[in-house]
Amino acid sequence: MSDPAALLGGGLRQPDARSCGASALVAARMLVDADYAAAITPAGFARDALATHRRVTRASGPGLQLPWPRALGTPPWAVARELSRLASPGSPATRYASRLALLRPATAFDRAGTAVRSGRAAALYVGSRWCPRHVVLALPAAPAVPHLRVYEPSSGRVVEVTRDAAAGHRLALAGWDRLWLVVTPSGG
Repeated sequence: MSDPAALLGGGLRQPDARSCGASALVAARMLVDADYAAAITPAGFARDALATHRRVTRASGPGLQLPWPRALGTPPWAVARELSRLASPGSPATRYASRLALLRPATAFDRAGTAVRSGRAAALYVGSRWCPRHVVLALPAAPAVPHLRVYEPSSGRVVEVTRDAAAGHRLALAGWDRLWLVVTPSGG
């Protein structure tokens, strides 16, 4: 995919208040599967996001998974598992893991930056001072890009996020300012 921002910046929004993580996962699939991306419509995006949310929050299915109330959104371990399954032609799947970012947001931002500059997406959990509330997807970028370009599912736009904004708890992503968790390749 030559320009992830062009692909995802066209108003593909999360279909409900709980499906930001699932919407980020559908967006990540679009980045690695050109045929899927070409066929997606806003209605298809919404349908797939809701189906993904149901699938990744249930206790049954492939692999052992803790049950997670759908009302709380998508659990970070499910996002890591789903991102680990994605592969693009010529690029094998990579194991992802979630890491706490709240205490060292600049370091976590750097970890996400390493992932995107290597051509991989990364998920960011953002929230208030009390809890994580929203998931966005940092998009693959050129090695020289110092900021993150982030697909923000609540608006369906791609926005820029700087290291200073992450470190200073000024992210302003869907009204949330603090970086809580990052989901990145395990080696990154």
